[in-house]
Amino acid sequence: MNQLSFYQSSKKFDLQAIQLYEKQFSNNPIYRSFCDLVHKHPSDCESVLEIPFLPISFFKTRKVLTGNPECSHIFESSGTGGKTSTHHVADIEVYEQSFFNCFELFYGHPNQFAVIGLLPGYLEKPNSSLIYMMQKLIKMSDCADSGFYLYNYQKLHDVLKRREQANQKTFLLGVSFALMDFAEQFPSSLQHTIVVETGGMKGRRKELVREELHAQLKQNLDVEGIQSEYGMTELLSQAYGKDNGRFRCPPWMKVLVRNPNNPLDIQAHGAGCLNIIDLANKNSCAFIGTDDLGRVYSDGSFEVIGRADSSDVRGCNLMVS
Repeated sequence: MNQLSFYQSSKKFDLQAIQLYEKQFSNNPIYRSFCDLVHKHPSDCESVLEIPFLPISFFKTRKVLTGNPECSHIFESSGTGGKTSTHHVADIEVYEQSFFNCFELFYGHPNQFAVIGLLPGYLEKPNSSLIYMMQKLIKMSDCADSGFYLYNYQKLHDVLKRREQANQKTFLLGVSFALMDFAEQFPSSLQHTIVVETGGMKGRRKELVREELHAQLKQNLDVEGIQSEYGMTELLSQAYGKDNGRFRCPPWMKVLVRNPNNPLDIQAHGAGCLNIIDLANKNSCAFIGTDDLGRVYSDGSFEVIGRADSSDVRGCNLMVS
């Protein structure tokens, strides 16, 4: 998997990012138009803080591509209201390399687990990048217990109970409302299960701050902690939060923060709207200005604390504070 390097230093990452900015400026007409609009050009760029970040809303109305490649896949967002985003993916192998390398970095090889998805809403919608990722991880796990459990909470409970009794490891990733429903109906003691929420009440339950959500899940599932996954349709990479709701990125991804009142005022850390550099997104746009409000820390970790005003609610790990 040599297309995605593990960048050993921030300096090397920044150099790769600036080089990709130059390429996408020259070969991505949508991104070039935006750069022209804000009067930003590669010749003036000496730092990743000077790179313009394409507003994520462009993915709702434009086909964002670098070059003119044939697209093997088109992913669509799970938006619960309004127009959905579409991400045209030219090389699906890059996405597969990204999520596999990321999973292995944070958790190890999928074949160490039964990989279980509790993803109603996503599973009911075609062309979900999250479902695509989970399908591949389930296959890689090579375990008969792996799979999607769509509202089949009794079966899921029975499988988890059996695996717990046998001291077998399970990776359970689910949307918030489904995990809450399951935990309330089938209180358990999951000592060998990694529970990962990927956000999203999707109007099914009352929105909760992440601390309250995690506290309720920890109590009902008797786990040491609840982990989180941060991803979105417009990206080809994910971040995982294994402690205290703070996400950490793989080495080919970086999160910066911008002033909500001045999108060109970008800082390496602090509070504001989150800007994401995703070097795996080389065939689309690697520089995306999200509608997520958060805080980026000096060690590169970050947390999501809500949504910018006027953003439509979307279930990609966004908790309302």
